[in-house]
Amino acid sequence: MIARTGRRIVRIDGATLTGTRPRPAGANARLGPHGTAVTVPIVRLTLDDGTTGFGRSRATPDDLAPLLGLALDDAFTAATGDASTDGPGGVAGAFAGAEFALWDTLGLATGKPVWSLVAHFAGTAVPGHAPRVPVYDTSLYFDDLHLDSHEAGAALIADEAMQGWGRGHRAFKMKVGRGARHMPTDAGMARDIAAIRAVREAIGPDAPLMIDANNGYTLNQAKHVLGATSACNLFWIEEAFHEDPVLYRDLRTWLDHEGLACLIADGEGLAAAPLLEWAHEGVVQVIQYDIFSHGITRWLRIGRELDARGVRTAPHHYGAHYGNFVSGHLASGVKGFSFAEWDECTTPGIDTSAYVVNHGTVTLPDDPGFGLRLDEEVYRVPLAAGGFTLRA
Repeated sequence: MIARTGRRIVRIDGATLTGTRPRPAGANARLGPHGTAVTVPIVRLTLDDGTTGFGRSRATPDDLAPLLGLALDDAFTAATGDASTDGPGGVAGAFAGAEFALWDTLGLATGKPVWSLVAHFAGTAVPGHAPRVPVYDTSLYFDDLHLDSHEAGAALIADEAMQGWGRGHRAFKMKVGRGARHMPTDAGMARDIAAIRAVREAIGPDAPLMIDANNGYTLNQAKHVLGATSACNLFWIEEAFHEDPVLYRDLRTWLDHEGLACLIADGEGLAAAPLLEWAHEGVVQVIQYDIFSHGITRWLRIGRELDARGVRTAPHHYGAHYGNFVSGHLASGVKGFSFAEWDECTTPGIDTSAYVVNHGTVTLPDDPGFGLRLDEEVYRVPLAAGGFTLRA
C-alpha cells in the first residue's frame, strides 16, 4: 500500500527546454530532415512542504489551474481490483495534462520510484529490484539522400548504427520508404534493401532490427522489401502503409506463408480506431501508441487488455527526449512491454545520469520519482522569458 501524503499542490511552473541530438536526424518517408533540436516542455509542481516534481507537458495554464490547492493524493485513482479482475488506477482523467509531473511528484513525496508506483496502481507484484528494460536506437533516418551510390548510402547508415552500438545499443530501428517521396520508387526500394542488409551485417545476426516505413509502402512494395531482406531476420515492420485490415491480413498471411517471423507493428500518431481489434485478431502483433498522447495511466489499461491477448507493447515517443526515461516504467505493470524507444539527446537543465544504456538495456533508477533532476538555474531562464507560474 502507498500511504497518503497529505500534501497539497501550491505552485505550478511551465517552461520549455531545448535539447540537441548528437547528429542531425534526416528525413523519413513523409517528412524532410528532422534536424538536431528537440523541444522539451516541462511542467513543475510544488507541494506545500516544498517537494517539487516535474514532467513533460503541453498543458496550458488554464488546463493546469484545477490542480492548484488540490491534495496530491486526490489526483490519483486507486486500482479497482487485482490484475485479473478490475481496472488499474493512476492519474485521474481530469489531470492527465500533468500526468508525468504528477507521477514524479508522488514518487518524490512517498520516496518510491515510479516503476514501483506503476506496479501498485496496476495491481501487479512490485518488482523486488529495479527493472532492466530493453531499448532500441531510433536514430537511423534518411541521412544518405545526398549520395548517388546505394553502396555508399547503405554504408553511411551502417556506420550510424555502429555509432549507436558504441553508445550501448543492441537493438535498432531504421527508417525505410525512400521511394515514397524522396527518391524514385524503384531506386528508393533498392536503397532501403541495401541499407537494411548493410545494417544487419554491421550489427551481427542476433541484434533485433526493426524497419519503419511511416506509411510509405504499398502492400506489394512491403512484400518486395521484406522478401529481398528475408535473410536479415527483421523483428518488426512498423507502419508499412496506412492501417487497412484487408491489407494487413494479406501481409500477415504472406509473412506466415513465407516463413518470416517479422511482426507487424502500428499505433503511432493517427492510428485507426479498430487497431486493438486487429491486434486481438492476431493481425498486428505490436501496439505503439504514443506515451505522451496516452500517458502511463491509459497505457496501463490498454496494456492489461493486450497482455490478455499476448500482444506486445512498445510505446512511441520520438522527438521528445523525455520519453526515453518514462516509457520503461510501464514494464512493471505491463507484461508484454518489449522496448523503450531511445532518441539520443542532451537537454541542458535535465540531469539524466541515472539512466545508462548498456548492452541494449537500461536499468531503471531506484531513486524516487523518475530519477531525473531539474537544474533550477537553467530552468529559470525560459521560465522568466516565456513561461508561466500559477500559485494557490
